[in-house]
This record gives sequence, structure tokens and C-alpha cells, in this order.
Amino acid sequence: MTKAELIDKIASGTGLSKADASRALDSTLNAVRSALKKGQKVTLVGFGTFSVVKRKTRKGRNPRTGDVITIPAAKVPKFTSGKSLKDAVK
Repeated sequence: MTKAELIDKIASGTGLSKADASRALDSTLNAVRSALKKGQKVTLVGFGTFSVVKRKTRKGRNPRTGDVITIPAAKVPKFTSGKSLKDAVK
């Protein structure tokens, strides 16, 4: 499902116009992005939890040359699905 298809579903499900549904989705995504940037968790009960995890520096291998390289530490977003989402997918 693309973002446009999701906007269509939101608009039809809520009775909002597509423009309003688009603004609502963008606002939601911006709020999640902002919270993660601050290092906060975003929990949507039944759906899942967005969080930020820290990856340590680690060794890797350049696939083209085979040389050992150092992959720097990084913060990456993580999503953990909730129980009802897992059950719905089963």
C-alpha cells in the first residue's frame, strides 16, 4: 500500500476530504519522527511501538574487495509490532 492509497483509505473511513486526510497523516508521521528524534518511544496500543536503538561500532566486509572495514556506531529507528497486529496478520 502506498501513501496515496493509505490517504484514500483514511478519507473514506473517516469522511474527511483527501486533503484533510493527507494533512492528518503527515501530522501523525511528523509527530512520530519528532518524538524519535528526541529519543522518545511512541506506543500505539495494539499496533506497536516505535523506538530508537543504538548500534555499536562493528566490523564488516566490503563485498567488492573483501577488505575488513569498520562500520560506525549509529542510532536507528525500530518498530516492534503489538499483539493484536501480530494476531491480525496470522
